[in-house]
Amino acid sequence: MSSREVSFSTQLRRAGVVDSTRAEQLIEQIADVAGIRFIDPAVSLSFYADPDVGLLQLLRLCESARDAGVLEPLRAIIDTPAGRRLGVVLGGSVALGDFLVRHPELVRDFSSWPEDEPLDEVDVRARLLEAVGADPAAMAPVATLAGDEGITAMRVAYRRQLLRVAATDLVQSDPIGLMPTVGAALADLAGAALEAGLALARAAEPDHALTRLAIIGMGKCGARELNYVSDVDVIYVAEPAEGADDQAALRVATRMAAAAARACDRFAAEPPLWQVDANLRPEGKDGALVRPLASHLAYYERWAQSWEFQALLKARPIAGDPEIGDRYVEMLQPLVWSASAREGFVEAAQAMRRRVEQHVPAHEADRQIKLGPGGLRDVEFTIQLLQLVHGRADETLRARSTLTALAALRAGGYVGRPEAAAMDRAYRQLRVWEHRLQLRKLSRTHLMPAEEEDRRILARASGFATVEYMEEVWHDIRRRVRAMHLEMFYRPILPVVARLSTGEARLDSTAARDRLAAVGFQDADAALRHIVALTRGVSRSAAIRQQLLPAMIGWFAEGPEPDAGLLAFRQLSEQLSDQQWFLKLLRDSGAAAERLARLLSTSGYVTRALLSSGEQVRWLGTNEDLKPRTYERLWTEADAILRRSDDAEQAITAMRGLRRRENARVAAADTLGMINASAAAGAVTDTADMLIEGALRIATSLVRDEIGEEPPELLVVAMGRYGGREMGYLSDADVQFVFEGGGDKATAHAQRLATVLRGLLQKVGAQPPLEIDADLRPEGRNGPLARSFDSTVGYYARWSDPWEAQALLRARPCAGDPELRARFVAAVEPVRYPERLTEDALAQMRRLKARMESERLPRGVDPRRHLKLGPGGLSDVEWSVQLLQLQHAHRVVGLRTTETRAALDVAEAEGLLDVEDASTLREAWTLATDLRGAIALRGRQGDADVLPVDARELKVLAEIMDTEETGPELDDRYARAARRARAVCERVFFGWDEGRR
Repeated sequence: MSSREVSFSTQLRRAGVVDSTRAEQLIEQIADVAGIRFIDPAVSLSFYADPDVGLLQLLRLCESARDAGVLEPLRAIIDTPAGRRLGVVLGGSVALGDFLVRHPELVRDFSSWPEDEPLDEVDVRARLLEAVGADPAAMAPVATLAGDEGITAMRVAYRRQLLRVAATDLVQSDPIGLMPTVGAALADLAGAALEAGLALARAAEPDHALTRLAIIGMGKCGARELNYVSDVDVIYVAEPAEGADDQAALRVATRMAAAAARACDRFAAEPPLWQVDANLRPEGKDGALVRPLASHLAYYERWAQSWEFQALLKARPIAGDPEIGDRYVEMLQPLVWSASAREGFVEAAQAMRRRVEQHVPAHEADRQIKLGPGGLRDVEFTIQLLQLVHGRADETLRARSTLTALAALRAGGYVGRPEAAAMDRAYRQLRVWEHRLQLRKLSRTHLMPAEEEDRRILARASGFATVEYMEEVWHDIRRRVRAMHLEMFYRPILPVVARLSTGEARLDSTAARDRLAAVGFQDADAALRHIVALTRGVSRSAAIRQQLLPAMIGWFAEGPEPDAGLLAFRQLSEQLSDQQWFLKLLRDSGAAAERLARLLSTSGYVTRALLSSGEQVRWLGTNEDLKPRTYERLWTEADAILRRSDDAEQAITAMRGLRRRENARVAAADTLGMINASAAAGAVTDTADMLIEGALRIATSLVRDEIGEEPPELLVVAMGRYGGREMGYLSDADVQFVFEGGGDKATAHAQRLATVLRGLLQKVGAQPPLEIDADLRPEGRNGPLARSFDSTVGYYARWSDPWEAQALLRARPCAGDPELRARFVAAVEPVRYPERLTEDALAQMRRLKARMESERLPRGVDPRRHLKLGPGGLSDVEWSVQLLQLQHAHRVVGLRTTETRAALDVAEAEGLLDVEDASTLREAWTLATDLRGAIALRGRQGDADVLPVDARELKVLAEIMDTEETGPELDDRYARAARRARAVCERVFFGWDEGRR
């Protein structure tokens, strides 16, 4: 083989030819048969999706043209723009190539089409009617051709126009840009075919003048976004002509409708076009094929299911009597746009999408362009549901076309700009792939090819350089579309808005005021002013708030203080007015808007936290973001703050801000029922540990600079509820300071270090302080703020009272040198876990407890409502458990814990408490802890240790605690739990006989 031949063969392969030897033979045969010689075959073939098939089809066309005596038009267009259009058709569609082989004279069309004439400006209706000898200007055109002759003429005319659409589409360098125009042209062509079919039906029906029949296009045909090969969904509607009998007219219309469909889909000399599907009509296959207007209206008003209104969204007259068609659409539009108010409409639409997915064969799911996850249906169902829910109040959304509706949703703020752009491009690309696959054999398919050669042809046909790149885009589109579908289609706001009246959804002033008052707003006029302020203007933000507020009003109303919640939302919205993420999150998130409304109308504590830092609203979008952070994670961030900053004020402010932020996260999760009060207490304790450890590092640096030498090692020991990891949101930190080392001035330096540390934590500033209470140190307020290690250990060994040994049960080093922490724990163990609790010590403990109950309760407070000091409250449980620890922890290692619940569990397991008593104490302690946490979250003025009397406020606490109780039921539950716990305390702690007070 010569070098020139090798070079030509290589060029052909580079142009996409698979079998270059056969291709060269075909080129020679084309030259022999038709005298056609390409100027540069490799360049010409590079535009063919399948050059091997294209060359074979061209040879067949040449032979057919030769036999028909029409070779000259074919020769004339080779190596011209018209020839390029012919080539892309032959290489892109075997079926259209076969059509040309059957009708070679139609090659002339390729040179007669004006290159710059838009597809949608061609009057295809007129051309198909003329093909069957009907007058396009007539109100009811009647064909002069009949039978198979008329059907063949219509189908040939249809495919001539289809050739033009396909050639324009395939030669296009930007197929996704042209895709909507192609879909519209195909829909118009389908309507024209049915119009011609009706003209043929009239020619065969002597009584056609008795009826006025309209054909309504549904689905993609109605939306003018049809595929090359797709069922054409239709509904038939007919009215009698003036003076005609109703039943006779209906019988004629039924025969004509069936005949028009057969003209398109029955087998004949020229192959069928596509299936005409009338199963979307009332009652489906079991219903009458043709109904009058009144019958359609009666059905949709009384019997139609939700999905049928979704189908009607795209209804459009496509053939027949235009007045009847327009009356049909106009008559049903109000029902379509009010359908979303039907009970369970949104849920039914979501269930239908799930059913469609479930019916996709498993072996096809990853290749389904239409029905699979991330496919066309995900886009279409998402857009249609958003349209139907919001379009009731917003008429700008009432569009048939998917992309037009998507643009309207974007303009109205219902879909974000990036998401709309991504969905638009994905939809266009998916449709281009679908079109290219269907064009090849004019077959109805929606599957990505399984075979490598078929994927190669598809890649070339749709403008991709390689199969690998096409598949990468395919997988990326599926992933992105699926994510957007799940985010938008299952928005919690949709069923809420769907249930509202049109006036409520539009926030009409009268309807909104009435609804505000009805759902529980105390000042409906003030609430309406907030709504007006939030939705005033034509900005995108105002539009999004217009969507959100109808649903959020209901969510605010579910909280105890909807007025306060709405006011806080307005304040937060104004604060974050320039933050695009805020409204986007509320609109698109599955839970953020509802969670925010619940928090703002329920918890004053969380509301203040969110208003102090609106960025925290971001957490509400996912459960993961609301999970309390572990101490290790907190300390990693704190350590980074300390390493970055040399400025003590800046560092401690950042550390306190970190604690405020994390306490807000915990409080939000607690209010929303994602964690219980015990878990919240542990998380709040972690934030205090982190802050104190960080503040100790800062204080040590400051004192070092101040005294010119290394200060003593300072150990911070958590005491009380802080030591037990049971802190509340409003708790002080009970601590004592222990130091070691530092030379002659160690005491003075340690005192200074403790003072500086406390000052850093308590100083009023930009971030909330942490109050330090050191009254539980040796000698209490009379003792030194910081005490040496040896002095502390010596004091507890020689001088401490029994109550101080009891206090040590909760001593937990929380900051300072790890070795010093361990030594401290070991040193105080003999004191807090004595081998024997003396009778004197026990008697002193009991006297102290009794005195506390009589002296420390606030004046005017019913003792039974005091959660901490009242009978059966936290103190009763904790002192009972602590007594067991003092009595038994020297031999029961499990009791050596600072945490009440943990010690109680061990006491039960070891038989120190019977199961019933342990359960009683556990229930009372947990309930009191939960109530204290809920009261703190409410953030209202008053003592967080006192159970409210107001039944409504008790109901709010029950909701925060995630129980279904009424206020009185919660009150009764606490009273019973406390009464039983007190009885156990009297026996276990006070040693009273059962039944005696």
